[in-house]
Amino acid sequence: MTTTQFSLEGQTAVVTGSSSGIGKAMVELFADDGANVVVTSRELENVEPVAEAINESEAEGRALPLECDVTDRDAVEELVEQTVDEFGALDILVNNAGASFQAPPAEISENGWKTIVDINLHGTFHCSQVAAAYMREHGGGKIVNIASVAGQQGSRQMSHYGAAKAGVINFTKSVAADWAEDDIWVNCIAPGLVATEGVKSQMGVEDEADAIDRTTADRTIGTPEEVADLAQFLASSASSYLVGETVTIMGTPRLE
Repeated sequence: MTTTQFSLEGQTAVVTGSSSGIGKAMVELFADDGANVVVTSRELENVEPVAEAINESEAEGRALPLECDVTDRDAVEELVEQTVDEFGALDILVNNAGASFQAPPAEISENGWKTIVDINLHGTFHCSQVAAAYMREHGGGKIVNIASVAGQQGSRQMSHYGAAKAGVINFTKSVAADWAEDDIWVNCIAPGLVATEGVKSQMGVEDEADAIDRTTADRTIGTPEEVADLAQFLASSASSYLVGETVTIMGTPRLE
């Protein structure tokens, strides 16, 4: 059986919010498969160790650490410019940068609301629009947005986060229709609980990612690597007939 349709070899991928968790798993997987990756977050000191580890490993792809605040349009434009200067292309963008906190709706401040919407929704808009402008002139590309099941079905004490992620899902469907004529594929992933440090601290989830058995179907928490596998599929040519879709990844269905 051939697996070449899943390969990212020779491509260049930017993954926002890739200093840890799901984003880190993505850049590591992509680089292992031969893609050059840009490891980026708001603090350069957080992404430098990730990029250094990739470059010192046996991964075929190279890693470039860059600092970028996705809510800052100028910073996003510089991110794309530096990526192209270093690797000569931008083929894949994964909008993974995000933030959340738990609070009852009545207690969310205006600043708290704006902060979550700015990072999760406006950040996705900025990065997608700037990357698409480059892709449109250079043969197309793949954009993968990271939403959440909270954006599909709501979540207690997460109204601000859920609203922002619902916006990401609708944004995905809408721009996919507009940009398909430019050979830009836009799709979305909506993860459920994933054993990242952020989820464990915020949700009180005790499971360690290393202890999760990927051969077990009956579970409701996943690993960052499982989301990264799906992201690679959506970034590869294997997903060529998938446009504007949101793929939910959350384990065993929770039926009443």
